[in-house]
Amino acid sequence: MKKLIKPMLLVTILCACAGDVRADGVTYKEQKDIAYRTGAKDAYAKERCVLDIYHPEKAEKGFTTVVWFHGGGIQGGEKFIPASLKQKGIAVVAPNYRLHPKVKAPVYIQDAAAAVAWVFENIERFGGDRSKIFVSGQSAGGYLTSMVGMDKRWLKAHGIDANDIAGLIPFSGHTITHFTVRKERGISGKQPVIDDLAPLYHVRKDAPPLLLITGDRELELLGRHEENAYMMRMMRVVGHQDTRIFELDGYGHGIAEAAFPLLLKEIKRVIKRQK
Repeated sequence: MKKLIKPMLLVTILCACAGDVRADGVTYKEQKDIAYRTGAKDAYAKERCVLDIYHPEKAEKGFTTVVWFHGGGIQGGEKFIPASLKQKGIAVVAPNYRLHPKVKAPVYIQDAAAAVAWVFENIERFGGDRSKIFVSGQSAGGYLTSMVGMDKRWLKAHGIDANDIAGLIPFSGHTITHFTVRKERGISGKQPVIDDLAPLYHVRKDAPPLLLITGDRELELLGRHEENAYMMRMMRVVGHQDTRIFELDGYGHGIAEAAFPLLLKEIKRVIKRQK
């Protein structure tokens, strides 16, 4: 486990490290509200099953892509392209997904998988490399990241092998069954559950590289750091060779801005290893 201290110093140092992935002089294009479930019939699916893509334009082909899932407890939130990921030589895809209470599990997981599958099927026409697709997200988005990457059935439904994801980088995501899933079942948010809708249930040796990032264990939500630490431990127990965790001292649940430099550094590390 790596424990990071002095938050302001952390951001300064890591931004300097992340500067290596900048692409000065490259222009970028953003396209909004692209449907990723083209066969959707009900109005709510048509409204929510859309994504934005921000990508280098007229650049060398083969760029990296990050699929970024917003947070909001699976009960709120809206897609956005994080400013900290712009002009970094990468594409960012930001999907919306359907939310509780209008839908129940596993619909939002299925939507997340459909969005990731869309990226695999389409990123090459934008100039991206489908072997360099990373998945990340904050809070609920971190949970969806881990579910899509760890439980292979969701992407398999689209003919995609989850092991083809270049890396999983959840920020402060549940690794136990999400509290909204538990709410749907009448279970308290303080009652932990680990079942087939928990990333922990799907630990496996052959999963993509996994970087878990959380806030300070004393400031995070309801044991969020500890459940991520347990995820790391169980991944190592089953023989996974590339699971790591960072705890950001001094930060609560809202760690995204401090964590983005770690995400960029992880992308650089994994891509270098691919070569």
